[in-house]
Amino acid sequence: MTPHAQDRTLELHNVSRSFGATVALDSVSLTIASGEIICLVGQSGCGKSTLLRMIAGVDRVDGGRIVLNGEEVSGPSRFVEPEDRKIGFVFQDYALFPHLTVEQNILFGLKRRPKPEAAARTEDVIAHIGIAHLKGRYPHMLSGGEQQRVALARALAPRPDILLMDEPFSNLDRGLREKVRDETLSLLKSLGTTVIMVTHDPEEALSAGDRVVLMKDGRIVQAGSGYDLHDRPVSPYAAEFFCAFNRISGVYTNGQIETAIGRFGQRLDGRDGMPATVYIRPQDISVAPGLGTLSGQVKSRTFLGEVEQLAIAVDGLDQVLQVRTMHRLPPQTQTVSLSVLPDSWLVFSNA
Repeated sequence: MTPHAQDRTLELHNVSRSFGATVALDSVSLTIASGEIICLVGQSGCGKSTLLRMIAGVDRVDGGRIVLNGEEVSGPSRFVEPEDRKIGFVFQDYALFPHLTVEQNILFGLKRRPKPEAAARTEDVIAHIGIAHLKGRYPHMLSGGEQQRVALARALAPRPDILLMDEPFSNLDRGLREKVRDETLSLLKSLGTTVIMVTHDPEEALSAGDRVVLMKDGRIVQAGSGYDLHDRPVSPYAAEFFCAFNRISGVYTNGQIETAIGRFGQRLDGRDGMPATVYIRPQDISVAPGLGTLSGQVKSRTFLGEVEQLAIAVDGLDQVLQVRTMHRLPPQTQTVSLSVLPDSWLVFSNA
């Protein structure tokens, strides 16, 4: 969904950037609404961190325009310096000054403000984020989660129009990461802050953003809600970025794909006899002991706690099927019947 014009905070129009012969961003266009949380995601080198630097003004665009609140801040004829863009930045390593206390770190971002105003704003943001007990400490005295909260407070203190976050939770242990992330995003939502967050973690992107923007080779592959990208991917790359799949080769015939494990209905733009691939998630295959219309042999079992992963060989199929199930099969089960959940598969042509 495209934001209405009056709600637009940030507009990117065909933004491009190259480093020598390497194209980092290739005509990227995106509109972000006020108060929206956007997750930029993709493999390393896809351009997501470069895009963040362009928005912040740390680097200049080679082509295109960046418009913030209706004002061009980067383009062919105008460049607004980073300190004049009202954009906050939380870095991956937090970039706290080691020789300054928590309070002094936060004040540093307000040095252009009158001292009474800066002091009042610092106290306000410290109270909001709940770090009053830390304000006299130095960064080396803080845990990873505490450092992250201080970095957030410093970025929010000047009341930025947009907050940019580059892998802000990646340095935290998994359990702490989820807790700090949930608390941070809840706070940012309550403040109505517009956020653009870079992450390499597919699960984090799907769960954290109002919209997810998937990038590859400097371009946007797909943008939409987490449900859009997970359930309705537009390409094999988009599908496999967010989930593991069994890929089953087949042939398109009269609205169906003929494969070694059955027929799968799907209309494709193409001719009969065209090769196609059926993508089936491991959790969308159900199993039960015994023979059935489609049967297979259990080759291995991996217990993962809540689920069990099975590798199952099926006659006529040149690879084993990976199946994830919460159903506990009897320990000595060798032969199982298989069925694919209705309408759970994806199909992409090989053209």
